[in-house]
Amino acid sequence: MRPILLSAAERASRYLDQIQERGVAPSPEAVLALDAFAEPLPEDPSAPGDVLRQLDELGSPATMGISGSRFFGFVIGGSLPAALAANWLATAWDQNAGLFAATPVSAVLEEVATGWLLDALKLPPGCGSAFVTGATVANFTALAAARHAVLGKAGWDADADGLFGAPPVRVVIGDEAHPSVIKSLGMLGFGRKRVHRVPTDGQGRMRAELLPDLSGPTIVCVQAGNVNTGAFDPVSEICARAAETGAWVHVDGAFGIWAAVSPAHEHLTAGCEQADSWATDAHKWLNVPYDSGLAFVRDPLHLRGAMSLTAPYLPQGARREPLMHVPELSRRARGIDIWAALKSLGRSGLAELVDRNCRCARLFADGLAAAGYRILNDVVLNQVLVSFGPPEKTNRIISAIQAEGTCWCGPSLWQGHTAMRISVSSWATRESDVDRSLEAILRVAAQA
Repeated sequence: MRPILLSAAERASRYLDQIQERGVAPSPEAVLALDAFAEPLPEDPSAPGDVLRQLDELGSPATMGISGSRFFGFVIGGSLPAALAANWLATAWDQNAGLFAATPVSAVLEEVATGWLLDALKLPPGCGSAFVTGATVANFTALAAARHAVLGKAGWDADADGLFGAPPVRVVIGDEAHPSVIKSLGMLGFGRKRVHRVPTDGQGRMRAELLPDLSGPTIVCVQAGNVNTGAFDPVSEICARAAETGAWVHVDGAFGIWAAVSPAHEHLTAGCEQADSWATDAHKWLNVPYDSGLAFVRDPLHLRGAMSLTAPYLPQGARREPLMHVPELSRRARGIDIWAALKSLGRSGLAELVDRNCRCARLFADGLAAAGYRILNDVVLNQVLVSFGPPEKTNRIISAIQAEGTCWCGPSLWQGHTAMRISVSSWATRESDVDRSLEAILRVAAQA
């Protein structure tokens, strides 16, 4: 085991060094070379070293440079050094993070990390928590708790009796709700189309004055950080309306809720603490390895009610049992990565990470605007939308920037405008990366 692990560490370290200087996107030749993987199932065993060598020599050149400092697509962060190393160690431990009795270290670190996360995100102490794969499952988990609560209040046990014959639940979302929320609603039986959509303003914020009647079993899904603009719904106002009728408020804060860790940006999250549940990604702005999502529920009993699982062969004790808070039974111990990231950054490091990324986004916007290009959003966080002109020109420039290789930015369509979206989310990004990327973007755009 030792030689193969040392070889893996050496190859990974070399990769992380090289990814800073090679093109962010893989070359067409590297992608074509992946066809060599398409072989029949081998009849005989292969030496572990040979397997790793093939994976590195064919796979590494064909990766996207997400772990580098100039990847600005899809609101994806990199992996902090401590989180990456903890992930390797946790994988060697090979813990199934379901039960305290089976894997006490992973259960304890989930407990500790939960307290730290609630503190950092300024959410109510004592919330229930779920360490899941990503924001889609985090939204699913929190909304399952919401379903349990609002139907339970109406006298219906949805988890025991299903939804046939259940009182109708009104679900309210904004027109700019993220697809992961809509997918979660579909999986929970609420229907993807059977929702009340509230119009949004020019930044994608839900217009609270247009909320419908919230009486009866009702769930309102608000957004903390629009995936295109970074804008926040007026959560305080919406929570105040919901409190009048007892409606449940869920916050989809995949990346935006991390603004709470920054004294300079926490005002954007005002009112989020008044909600009933929250979903976010740790593999975005906390910069831990994939996959790592988080759900929080104000009343842990609703989370446990929706997610509980028992069997004679699953002994449960007095400590928090992870399997009672998540959809999965068997899962990796992702709480270890999160603990390591929080331990390595501390409160001040978290704030510095968010502030630096937001500062870099502002530098991008200022540089592009100064060159005469149109910035489509108010840059309040880490998201920048830029138009280079007509749709075909903007798309042509985006493709050319991706092919040039200095940085990688993706396309988006925002309220009828074709745009390039710049998402600054990585711990590795510095102002020098913005300067280098801006020079390349402006040069490519001028040539186009």
